[in-house]
Formats: sequence, structure tokens, C-alpha cells
Amino acid sequence: MIGPEDAEPSRVEMEAMARVALRGLPAQFQEHLHDVVVKVEEFATREQLESVGLDDEWDLTGLYEGVPLSERSIWNPSEMPPIVTLFRQPLLLEWQETGVKLDDLVTHVVVHEIGHHFGFTDETMHLLEDGEEF
Repeated sequence: MIGPEDAEPSRVEMEAMARVALRGLPAQFQEHLHDVVVKVEEFATREQLESVGLDDEWDLTGLYEGVPLSERSIWNPSEMPPIVTLFRQPLLLEWQETGVKLDDLVTHVVVHEIGHHFGFTDETMHLLEDGEEF
């Protein structure tokens, strides 16, 4: 477990945490994640911020870009794979400010963004993160 007293992890280390979080999702979701790309960037781009109505690059810790499974159709296939991007610097700031274990914080953001992939509501995402059945 990584706490605020530890050295800041690299992008590669944070990406590894995200992959652990994905592997921790229930089995019924695993089969629907094969095409999801997970990556870590330092900050969101201006376009990414605008897509969610934000101005400050420090306010966005993660983003799902793609067509949710609930909106996909054989008549309108998506050519680009869905992407979950974690933003390293805002995550590190939140980690430092809250004292939450970084791997727990990364898991929280990954679960939230993967929830968008499935078209879940925030309430459903909280149940999933807490390990509850729904």
C-alpha cells in the first residue's frame, strides 16, 4: 500500500495500480473490458477538460472517452477503443491532501470511469466499488 509519506509513483507505476484495480472488478465485468485502453497522463488536455465542463486541469483525476456499452449498436460500431485516462498530477495532489492510500484512490477513479463504460449511474458505481451485489 502506498501512503502519502512514500515517494511519488511514476506514470508506469500508477498504470500498474490501475490494472490491478481492473483485475479486481467482478468476473461478470471482466469479459467486457478487453478493448478498454487504460493510460496515465500528467494532466488533462484543454479538450478533455472542456468535454466535462471544467477549466482547471487540477480538477480532473480521471476520464472515460468512448461509447458506453449500453449505447453501442451493430448498426453504429465504434472505430476507436474506449479509453480510461488517469491524470497523475491531480491524483497525486488529492492523495497528498486527503491521506487516502494512493492505490485506493486510483481504484476509486478507475471504478468510476469503468462505470461510465457500462453506462452505470453514480449510485451503481458506489455499490460496485464497495463490493456489493446489485
